[in-house]
Amino acid sequence: QVHLVESGGGMVQAGGSLRLSCAASGLTFSRDAIGWFRQAPGKEREFVARIYWSSGSTYLPDSVKGRFTISRDNGKNTVYLQMHSLKPEDTAVYYCASLRTRYPSIRSESYGDWGQGTQVTVSS
Repeated sequence: QVHLVESGGGMVQAGGSLRLSCAASGLTFSRDAIGWFRQAPGKEREFVARIYWSSGSTYLPDSVKGRFTISRDNGKNTVYLQMHSLKPEDTAVYYCASLRTRYPSIRSESYGDWGQGTQVTVSS
């Protein structure tokens, strides 16, 4: 059973930084991957980043590449999303989830074991 807990959200001004954490348990670390998604009211859930536990392989879309960094601490069973140069459009509830498919996917439907989410609010 996979259990994920997000933390680290808050309110920041545009240009600020936040580091989100996703504490994981029950993962098969040699196989599993963790993705970060975000969802703003009235918008579909958007892929933000993904990292594989074992290899450390990451993928981030152009919308956040250069501003966000995903990393993991295997010893702490925690995935981090370091966010810099935050913009108001980054405002959303941020979720982490485990990849359920055997192939790399950016679709929310390919992920499960969603955490409760953590709110990120960026003011201008």
